[in-house]
Amino acid sequence: MTEILFIKTSSLGDVIHHMPAMTDARRWLPQARFTWLVEEPYVPLVRLHPAVDDVIAVASRRWRWRPAMPATGREVGGFVRALRRREFTEIIDTQGLLRSALIARLARGRRHGYDATSIRERAAAYIYERKYEVARDLHAITRNRMLTGRALGYLPDQALDYGLDRAKLTAQTTERYALLLHATAQRAKEWPEENWIALARGLGDRGLALVLPWGSAREHARAARIAAAAPHTYVADPQPLDGMARLVAGAAFVAGVDTGLVHLAAALAVPLVAIFTGSAPTLTGPMGPGQIDIVGDHGAMPGVDDVAAAIARVT
Repeated sequence: MTEILFIKTSSLGDVIHHMPAMTDARRWLPQARFTWLVEEPYVPLVRLHPAVDDVIAVASRRWRWRPAMPATGREVGGFVRALRRREFTEIIDTQGLLRSALIARLARGRRHGYDATSIRERAAAYIYERKYEVARDLHAITRNRMLTGRALGYLPDQALDYGLDRAKLTAQTTERYALLLHATAQRAKEWPEENWIALARGLGDRGLALVLPWGSAREHARAARIAAAAPHTYVADPQPLDGMARLVAGAAFVAGVDTGLVHLAAALAVPLVAIFTGSAPTLTGPMGPGQIDIVGDHGAMPGVDDVAAAIARVT
């Protein structure tokens, strides 16, 4: 059997951007066995993709924070031994970093990746056995699909398909709600807290509960302040990514800054307003089959009225 290892380890947006490449590959190679190597927090989400037969979890982010601990050494050793026990026909690294290329080098199989003109970290290209030129000014989703197709011998020409089924993920509930994604790891991408409060107050007459996910203590505190200042606004309970996917799938709409959950909403065709402030949407903006409205740009922060008008357009 043809065994193919895909390496796309992180972050959340990057993982979601790789999903259409998995859908393409399954269409062209229905009998192959696909394994995805990904950072451990994203394993529950990756398992939702129907093309994925197996998942290998790596914990490099966690290992970096405690490199000298004996437990880390044991975990790294166990990961390497488990990876080396497998043999793959092809290994495709769409991450394009030295770290991911070194993981590809540890695995047994023919290694594919971007060439030195197409990759973020040029040293990584020298580790691959087969290298491909893919223009860097293309959207990340297109780059993933093109690299995967060239490595496996086909041209990705089908419509964009993330492989996720919103209907199957949506929980049965009578409560209608929307998600306000205020949280992002990069402060330059944030939208001011007072804007979120004003937006939540303005949405109060829609008959929707407004739910605020969070990922850190700082984000939880901000979510609590927003919820306290606006009616019908609530702080989300913490949950793994498969649970978060179900929460996103059931939303009437999503409004959020440039963060991974915005891309998840796009993948699930949930009506979406993406707010850009400190990044440009050209190369990594949300793409999907549903209603998407992008407001703002790098250095061009949209106002509350801009976002409210965009929500009206997508809903």
